[in-house]
Amino acid sequence: MFLKIWVAVLATAIMSGCSTYAANRYAISVDNVTALKQLNGKKLSVGSFTASEPGKTEIMCRGVGPIKTPDGQTFENFIKKALEDELKIAEVYSASAPVTLTGNLDAIDFSSTSGTWNLALTVKSSNGNSISVTENYSYKTSFYGETACNQTAQALMPAVQNLIGNVVRNNEFNKLLN
Repeated sequence: MFLKIWVAVLATAIMSGCSTYAANRYAISVDNVTALKQLNGKKLSVGSFTASEPGKTEIMCRGVGPIKTPDGQTFENFIKKALEDELKIAEVYSASAPVTLTGNLDAIDFSSTSGTWNLALTVKSSNGNSISVTENYSYKTSFYGETACNQTAQALMPAVQNLIGNVVRNNEFNKLLN
């Protein structure tokens, strides 16, 4: 009898001990769109995005559970779609544009202890130029794993907004356009 109760308690603990933390879908940044509208009619398309760790859709958080992208997409595709969405809303996206931007997600990681997302991205233009940017996004965290991991998941989207902003507001961005 005691063994059955112990097994039931252990099974319940194991099943409830692992949560999944989904990041929010990407939302447009007004600052990024405003910067892109300054391109004076230039059009861009977005090609494929790769990653130094390709195909990654989640990162484990404190052994509590994984931080996942929305809809199970890879981190590199999450960032690619974010850039595309910004370009579309700013009315500078065209699938047939003379210039295509591609990218490589050089690094993506976080610390739920210190409350930081660390992202690095290289964007290449079909004209041969490229720029590399980083974003070290700070957010409020917690001592408690469940709370910290939830806050980490919620901080991915604004970290990506800032990363895209670091691209489109970069002094070298215009070199990608011609």
